[in-house]
Amino acid sequence: MPNDTPPAAPLLWLLLLLSVTTGMVDAISVLGLGKVFTANMTGNIVFLGFAAAGTAGFHVAPYLAAIVAFLTGALVAGRVGKHHAGVSLRRWLLVAALVEAALLWVAAAVAWDFDIASQTPGVSLYAIIALTGLAMGFRNATIRQLKVPDLTTTVLTLTLTGLAADSGPAGGSNPNWARRLGSVLAIFAGAAAGAFLVGHGGLVAPLILAGALVLAGTLACMAHPAAKV
Repeated sequence: MPNDTPPAAPLLWLLLLLSVTTGMVDAISVLGLGKVFTANMTGNIVFLGFAAAGTAGFHVAPYLAAIVAFLTGALVAGRVGKHHAGVSLRRWLLVAALVEAALLWVAAAVAWDFDIASQTPGVSLYAIIALTGLAMGFRNATIRQLKVPDLTTTVLTLTLTGLAADSGPAGGSNPNWARRLGSVLAIFAGAAAGAFLVGHGGLVAPLILAGALVLAGTLACMAHPAAKV
């Protein structure tokens, strides 16, 4: 389980890789599932407000589905984290990676016959939202328990704030600037890659790739001799 010692370099690289997959998952959901986020819940709350006001093009049901799935994933991950208290962090991270990869790959299977243009079949739409939302909720709760500053893997508002507020021009010492900038660039790169894959082949390939990156990155982190986890 996490402690107060500085995170090993392999863990930092893993979190940056997970940030890449966050960008991919949000590209999948926003571009492929009709303007809904399954990794970034702030966007869903805003869109839910738009839908509640009757704004054209925004519908309550997808945002509620994503939020409920995300919360459910986070709840389960919280229980899993407590169950692994005192157990090797390697084992905990592997369990989390297996759960997330499995959910993303099942979503890829569901997306096989999903048509982005018509958003049909509807049952597949909500299944993909639920599966990716569960995966991202599980991820967020797991990373939150690691308590690694400036690498939440999903949220950048505070990271960008820190970059500016702690910078030299602001009178700060620029703590963790490389980590913060890396997090921003990782999500940007994942979003660009996800958008390309969705635009050139649909949802299946980016979902499979995102799951593979999560699992492969975690296994590489666990196997690295410098990983004191």
